[in-house]
Amino acid sequence: MGAHGDHDMGHTVAGWTGTAIVVLGSAVAGVALIAGSAPGLWVGAALTVLGALAAWLLHLAGRGKATGPRPPGRRHWRTPDPDARRGHPDCLGCRLAGRRPDRAAAPATAPAATPVPAAPPVGARAGLPRG
Repeated sequence: MGAHGDHDMGHTVAGWTGTAIVVLGSAVAGVALIAGSAPGLWVGAALTVLGALAAWLLHLAGRGKATGPRPPGRRHWRTPDPDARRGHPDCLGCRLAGRRPDRAAAPATAPAATPVPAAPPVGARAGLPRG
């Protein structure tokens, strides 16, 4: 761990790649703002969105990490996350992708059927005697 001791700083391929692309997009947008270039601002904004998308996709591909510290054997920044396919608990990115580990762990059971009262015969009025 070097300078960080036993603390998991969360360095991952997804984090580094997303950060690098977003920083590049911010730099392009900043230079475009100073130069007065509207197309440059759009390119910088697109790179920023691309960086967020790249980080999300890499996270889903197992190159990110779950919230909280990782076990010591998985803390190297290039170690893939074997739990990514199922989804991480409390992870917005996994929920947006439809991966919810709480659903996968729970057995799929049908709800108990509740009895439905029978419909009265056609032409009958409730509470009135026939005759």
